Amino acid sequence: MSDANDVAKPLKTWSHLAKNRRRPTEYEIVSTKLLWSTDDDAPWAMGPDVPLSKWYVKYRNESPLRHADWDGFRDPDQLVYRTYNMIQDGQESHVDGLLDDHSKNEHDSGLSDEWVAQLARLYTPSRYLLHTVQMSTAYLAALAPSSTIENCFIFESGDHLRWVSRVAYRTAELAAAHPSAGFGSGERARWEDDEAWQGFRELMERALVAWDWAEQFVAVNLVARPAIDAAMLRALSAVAQENGDTLLALLCRAQLVDSDRTQKWSHALVEYALQSDGHGKANRDLIRGWLDKWSALGDKAIDAYCQALVPGSDLGAEVKRTVASARASLVEEPAAVG
Repeated sequence: MSDANDVAKPLKTWSHLAKNRRRPTEYEIVSTKLLWSTDDDAPWAMGPDVPLSKWYVKYRNESPLRHADWDGFRDPDQLVYRTYNMIQDGQESHVDGLLDDHSKNEHDSGLSDEWVAQLARLYTPSRYLLHTVQMSTAYLAALAPSSTIENCFIFESGDHLRWVSRVAYRTAELAAAHPSAGFGSGERARWEDDEAWQGFRELMERALVAWDWAEQFVAVNLVARPAIDAAMLRALSAVAQENGDTLLALLCRAQLVDSDRTQKWSHALVEYALQSDGHGKANRDLIRGWLDKWSALGDKAIDAYCQALVPGSDLGAEVKRTVASARASLVEEPAAVG
């Protein structure tokens, strides 16, 4: 008969958080250590020769970006499903109010023919671009090495799904106000053939087949997203304001709220990777190399879009300088002490 002292003590609720010696937060309870598909040999518990297991081993477990404890990453905003929905409920109410107010004021009928043509060329086709980012973040959520990272990608994917819907809604509104401008029928051709979009299309199509989770994260969140934010949202917002399109300017600014949150946690993830014991220097060199590789495509996308937005200007050069400075700051060597 076993002695009572030999019987292992039962684990307590949230035992993996017991070392904190305090009541775990809501974020810790519902976000940490939730993945069960992290076995090194057979991630999906179906044997190492199953194609799905091989995919996860190659593109997640064997990614060259290393960390001893990916589960230790924390979202700076500590968002959970409940708080994300609370925040976005307010955000959506704000956007609904913008759309309703401008519709009542017959905003679209007051736009110039020249600006309407620009919207058909440079705004409504953006739902294709935003959908590529949404597809990428859905893939990254599936391949993320920890649940705290996975959750960030899930919320990012939700952000883009909402904005694809908003662009589609605006496309329908503009089509009703300007039925001969090609809204709702010409966007696919613009996306596939118009020179303004070919840089972003190439960037995202190549990023979507960068199967390694960490490289795709760098390509999309650290190169493509900043390029989209700077060229298609910030620059477009300013030009829209100049052309009397207050609604588009405000919608771009509302979308940037989501983008800024994504950049916040993306930068935090890079910092976490760079602080990994034994892997920090290698991770820094790896991320720097990926940034160099993908930034050429990002700059090409900015040039093409900004040239179409403000022909003959130096807008593209200004935007590229801004995003290049932000990229460089991510992988700066720590300052020497003493």
